[in-house]
Amino acid sequence: MESGNDTIILSIESSCDETAAAVTRNGREVISSVISTQVPIHTLYGGVVPEIASRKHIERISQVIEEALSKADMTLDDMDAIAVTKGPGLVGALLVGVSMAKAISFAKGIPLIGVHHIEGHISANYIEYPELVPPFMCLVVSGGHTNLVNVSDYGSYEIIGRTRDDAAGEAFDKIGRAIGLGYPGGPKIEKAALSGDEDAIDLPRAVVNENKYDFSFSGLKSATLNYLNSAEMSGTPISVPDVAASFQKAVVGVLTDHAELAIKEYGADKLAIAGGVACNGAFRSEIRKMCERNDVEFYAPSKELCTDNAAMIGAAGYYDYINGKRDGMDLDAIPYLKLGE
Repeated sequence: MESGNDTIILSIESSCDETAAAVTRNGREVISSVISTQVPIHTLYGGVVPEIASRKHIERISQVIEEALSKADMTLDDMDAIAVTKGPGLVGALLVGVSMAKAISFAKGIPLIGVHHIEGHISANYIEYPELVPPFMCLVVSGGHTNLVNVSDYGSYEIIGRTRDDAAGEAFDKIGRAIGLGYPGGPKIEKAALSGDEDAIDLPRAVVNENKYDFSFSGLKSATLNYLNSAEMSGTPISVPDVAASFQKAVVGVLTDHAELAIKEYGADKLAIAGGVACNGAFRSEIRKMCERNDVEFYAPSKELCTDNAAMIGAAGYYDYINGKRDGMDLDAIPYLKLGE
């Protein structure tokens, strides 16, 4: 039920290894947000195990929703709609959230809204910056996605650049394992890089001829692995901090260069970042400096809003809701969902 002109939405996120629920008001205000992470479990295996992730979502989702409602001092009867991540992501994990959302929608007779996970990451900026409105350019960098998106309006997106192979976060995880840091690679590489020489190793930065905005990290990953193998075979000591710093510099450089090219050619005056890799301090610093050079407004959500959370799904769901979007009981999890679908 709407309170005055306010729209209250319960949102659920379960696309990977975080079980999350949130209550948001008008797409910009977080009333409550609860996240149950599985990182300690998957660290034992060096990465996310889909079957384990699905089982843990089943164990936790009811409690997470109840906690989010309790912290908001509300009940399901206070909700105007329920938003849930429908994709992309791990199909088993997604199905847990979608099934719960459909059950609540059916039982309470409230509208159901399926949300694209990447749209959620972009919308995290609306929570952090209530004054931000489209159009703007957004660089979404996470474990599974690296997308350069032209946001022309709420719910209206044009992907002008995407990864051709590994996502940036995926590359961080693989190199993190290769140099013995373990999972998750991103935060551990960032920490190790603080004491390393970023110019110690000359690593390549790929250019995709078919689309200058696209990204490719497989060559960088292979070059780093080749360096490690060559050093091991020749008995050359390996400096983990130097490898971490050099690898991080190469990834950040590519991301920054592509973003700069896009804002110049599209004439954008606002650039936002989003996704788990947007937590990386070196990345945030370089993007910020690039925006200052180009007189472009820079937006970066707090780290809690960069990683997977349900509040961002509530923000995206709000704009779908006021635009009249509704889903039925045939809503399904779509693991390879494209932005805009």
